[in-house]
Amino acid sequence: MLVLSEKVLIEKLRQSVIECDEEAAKKVAGEILKAGVDPVKAIKEGISSAAKIVGEKFETGEFFLPQLLLAGEAMESASNVLMSGISEKKREELESKRAGTVVLATVSGDIHDIGKNILALLLAVNGFKVYDLGRDVDSMKIVEKATEVKPDIIGLSALMTTTMPAQREVIDLLNAMGVRNEFIVMVGGGSTNREWAEEIEADGWAETAEEAVRLAQRLIEKKRRQ
Repeated sequence: MLVLSEKVLIEKLRQSVIECDEEAAKKVAGEILKAGVDPVKAIKEGISSAAKIVGEKFETGEFFLPQLLLAGEAMESASNVLMSGISEKKREELESKRAGTVVLATVSGDIHDIGKNILALLLAVNGFKVYDLGRDVDSMKIVEKATEVKPDIIGLSALMTTTMPAQREVIDLLNAMGVRNEFIVMVGGGSTNREWAEEIEADGWAETAEEAVRLAQRLIEKKRRQ
């Protein structure tokens, strides 16, 4: 029986994600565990490497939303298999090396979530842990989740002008609870702009999902230097 080398297996994993093949990614992840390859190394050199390429392809227009969704599913399935072979200590190490953690939601009264969903995927492929609360999410629920999981960033999306005040409401709640300084708050969505973000004292605003990822990276780096 032919046993593939560690290098070949990790490259197979990387390619399966880039090719958006969930079944192949899941299968090779199982092969990696059976072969005794370090799953942490496989995640870093296989999945993380592929994620970077997928993100770049989306930004340049080579990949579109369907490919991004499929690649995300491939990454998630393969990661779940590999994580099952990692010790608790190693899991904690991986978590500590994440780019950051984000609680993401489309605010109360707003059911539009395509932009928010794209951002969630792009954040994930760039190494962020994302808690996506969905759409039309009550302001207090967002705050409660943030105080529970302690993310670096709270991301608030609003497409409609009528739902923009809910972004302010979340910030007001954080202030009222005395925890505003614990979180970076980013806002976005078709109805928002930089002036609005400054008015409600958000920490940042981005026009597109791609810009939002870069902004998140910069804001977290800035906070960690302080």
